[in-house]
Amino acid sequence: MFGPGDVFPYSSSATYRPEDAPKEKLFALHKHLGLSRSVVVQASCHGTDNRAMVDALSAGNGNYRGIAMVERDVTETELQGLHDAGVRGVRFNFVAHLGEAADQDAVREIVAKIKPFGWHIVVHFDSHWLADLAPFLKDLDIVTVIDHMGRIDASAGVEQQAFQLLLELMEDERFWVKVCGSERLSRSGPPFHDAAEYGRLLVEKFPDRVLWGTDWPHPNIRNNMPDDGELVDLLKIIAPTPESLRRLVVDNPTRLYWSQTQ
Repeated sequence: MFGPGDVFPYSSSATYRPEDAPKEKLFALHKHLGLSRSVVVQASCHGTDNRAMVDALSAGNGNYRGIAMVERDVTETELQGLHDAGVRGVRFNFVAHLGEAADQDAVREIVAKIKPFGWHIVVHFDSHWLADLAPFLKDLDIVTVIDHMGRIDASAGVEQQAFQLLLELMEDERFWVKVCGSERLSRSGPPFHDAAEYGRLLVEKFPDRVLWGTDWPHPNIRNNMPDDGELVDLLKIIAPTPESLRRLVVDNPTRLYWSQTQ
């Protein structure tokens, strides 16, 4: 979620300036879609100022968890405050349009600081990064969630190197993957079935380490802005059985985000 900017200003180093999409709109969307709990990921346009995200967690009455962005000099006291607010992980970007890639030494320092809290990390990268990133991510020795199916090219087939590297990485049980972002990965356009099929394969192969999300409010999409109801409909493809659907949208996120201290 974004802003509102007059209350929670956007970072001066942000690579994009979105329209406000505050917590009230997020909560209204979740009510409309029938979602009772959710995880809010810190937006890069807010940088490491997590106040907007924490404000949403506070208003969520325990039904929301958060993923923060922090600097390498973050203190234990600051992390404890985020943990108490409901934060359960830190996000790192390796995506060109979001600015400079995360510094690997800084990532190591931050990981060392968050491990005592039982947190995990979320990594968002362009698909061409994975070959070089995989050894580094494995060496961190922390639960790692891969965003947007590794941003693979949905038109390149399951044999493409990026998807095969993703499958190989997922064989390590420390890794999870979000089977969302079909609107970003698709090359055929709405209703994005080409990308959803990759999600289905990941759900079939790794049923206990898959997560799903809406990616609302869909920043940096200039064409084919998705309808969130239609993205929910993709779950019929991604998780076609009642058991796989329950694992994806209930059991797995509960285990990762709500099983520690509630």
